[in-house]
Amino acid sequence: MKDDEKRIAVFLPSLAGGGAERVMVTFSNGVADHGVLVDLVVVKAEGAYLADVSPRVRLVELGSSRMLFSLPALVRYLRRERPYALLSALNHANIIALWARKLARSKTRVVVSERNTLTSERFEGLVPRLMRLSYPSADAIIAISGGLADDLARRMGLPRERIDVVYNPINPRLAQLCEEPLTHPWFKSGQPPVILAVGRLTVQKDYPTLIEAFAEVRKTQAARLVILGEGELREQLETMVASLGLSADVILLGFVDNPYSWMRQASLFVLSSAWEGFGNVLAEAMACGTPVVSTNCPNGPAEILDNGTWGQLVPVGDVSALARAMVAALSDETHPDVQHRARSFNLQQALYGYLHALQVSLPKEHRYE
Repeated sequence: MKDDEKRIAVFLPSLAGGGAERVMVTFSNGVADHGVLVDLVVVKAEGAYLADVSPRVRLVELGSSRMLFSLPALVRYLRRERPYALLSALNHANIIALWARKLARSKTRVVVSERNTLTSERFEGLVPRLMRLSYPSADAIIAISGGLADDLARRMGLPRERIDVVYNPINPRLAQLCEEPLTHPWFKSGQPPVILAVGRLTVQKDYPTLIEAFAEVRKTQAARLVILGEGELREQLETMVASLGLSADVILLGFVDNPYSWMRQASLFVLSSAWEGFGNVLAEAMACGTPVVSTNCPNGPAEILDNGTWGQLVPVGDVSALARAMVAALSDETHPDVQHRARSFNLQQALYGYLHALQVSLPKEHRYE
């Protein structure tokens, strides 16, 4: 089969507003723009990124209420469409993709991508056991950072050389989006500096540590904190903000369509996570030209920041260390050129990394020289 006849499928639960979904839509659009036939196969065609899917990408909805129930529909899709290769993202989808290929008796090449570090607590239960049973049958496995690849190999009992590392790409429209006007009053001339965090309101992002550290910062200088993202801990975090007397200087704005204009205008971006797979928002904030501070969590930030060359790394959960790093970053007028570093995480490297694992090449007229 010629490369320009090879259809690939990208399998996701939905197009909800998460990092994995955004990266997979970006990848699908990118390879479709370069002449590759792409099906974006989703359990439910819903979510914040639905409107971002390129018209060059064929959207296929399996129409199931839950991931597990999508198995028969995915089997039928593989038998009917016979894609050359299928790329799946998120561990539930990875397991279903490998089962579907086996049940369909399909020759489709299946590549699974792992997006997040499996903490000790999260590595107990049915899903991790199914991962250990299923992942060895994948034709290729992708991790989005070297640390995640090492962790996955150890926990899965897989040879490390079986796992490819492909860094997440920065949104190719970021340069345009970050220049869109932002009219929030906190960014008017003469206002205190704004510290920004972006990510779901979940245990993983450890916003309590960030909020406590911000309270420490406020003891020495005026500043404000904006958190973009939605999640199950909203009420708890709002209560914490009020109890610390920070309600006038902290806002939880929920999910926003364009976080990049906020990144561009902020004085400092902070990633306070307890764990990550890569840390997309950290690289994206750097691409917007914003100084950054991050926890040295597993896995991703140390690789993005080259062990502290491009921004301070602090221990996970250390309120005092995070506060000191934030104060230092806000007062530092000689920040490194973080945009230069962010260019390492471009779409081109991601396209070639995924296509290499899928064993698909760009049509000749679309190849980069």
